[in-house]
Amino acid sequence: MSTETTTKKTPVKKQSRSFGEIMKGLVRQQLFIPVAALLALVLFNLIADPSFFAIKLGTNSAGDPVLTGYLITILDNASELVILAIGMTLVTAASGGQDISVGATIAIAGSVMLRILCGANASSTLQAPIWVAFLVCCVVSMLFGAFNGILVAYLKIQPMVATLILFTAGRSIAAWINNNQLPIVSDPTFSYAGTFIPGCPVPTPIFIAIACVAVIFLVLKFTNLGLYTQAVGINAQSSRLNGINPEKIKFLAYVILGLCVAVAGYIKVSRFSTINYSVVAKDIEMDAILAVALGGNALGGGKFNMAASVLGAYVIQFLTTTLFKFNVDSSALPAYKAVVVIILVVMSAPAVKAKIGSMRKKSGTAKPAKEAA
Repeated sequence: MSTETTTKKTPVKKQSRSFGEIMKGLVRQQLFIPVAALLALVLFNLIADPSFFAIKLGTNSAGDPVLTGYLITILDNASELVILAIGMTLVTAASGGQDISVGATIAIAGSVMLRILCGANASSTLQAPIWVAFLVCCVVSMLFGAFNGILVAYLKIQPMVATLILFTAGRSIAAWINNNQLPIVSDPTFSYAGTFIPGCPVPTPIFIAIACVAVIFLVLKFTNLGLYTQAVGINAQSSRLNGINPEKIKFLAYVILGLCVAVAGYIKVSRFSTINYSVVAKDIEMDAILAVALGGNALGGGKFNMAASVLGAYVIQFLTTTLFKFNVDSSALPAYKAVVVIILVVMSAPAVKAKIGSMRKKSGTAKPAKEAA
């Protein structure tokens, strides 16, 4: 009788142990934090209002069929943030700091596009092809990224201090480019990148974001960019001994972020066919940094997970849309996001990590003692 009970209990013990090991393994995964945050938001909205997840086929002002619903809004509005999170992840990993000037540089990029398209007299008709304006916008944004890169990589200025220059002056530069005017593009083809292509019910920014994510994943897979970026972020001097130029990698990261800013700026301006220098992309730098942090990437540089940053960007937009749905004042949104930042920064602090590690070790040694007793 006693033998039978013992044999029955043994498999149960093994199963419980294996489940605990699986849970520990999941918690250690970098994607655990953004996935857990996303599931929490999904669960909250399911309980509060299941209609949050409804997707309908409606028509826009032009009479074209378009998909509508909160989920479509999240995917659409997160597009610029996803693109920025790509560049911000590389900058954070390589330099151990963040670029706080991306919002102001988006204003510059959008202003450059409108100047090329509308000319000096702010004409509403196109003065140049859209692709030409976009290429010029990319070059200008990459030059500003190179400016930040030189300050950080070669002049050894702390990233947040270096990018504070453009954060302060960027919107004034954007207004100066168009003589403080607000040009409006009347050509409907210009708005396609920020709204819908006629006949396609899915917002165009979603496709642009997917394309950018696909490109960066291919680059990271088939080049050494990811390896070199992580090596420089972990230890710049050691990477130099291994034949990597740390300054060049940091500089390249800021230039790539400049390109991401150009694409995001194009989408932003295309949404409204005009620009408001003081409001466009306001506080988006905080969201981009938060997306990187929410993805579990160390804000002090080193190893990174691009998929986690992209997922983090969608989680941030999910949170923003949820707060808007429940009529939270827009001026209060940064406060909610700041709470998330505080939690993430505290959780990633070395002292907190060490404390959690020591608690795990204590609990691990306590179990065998009980079993022995």
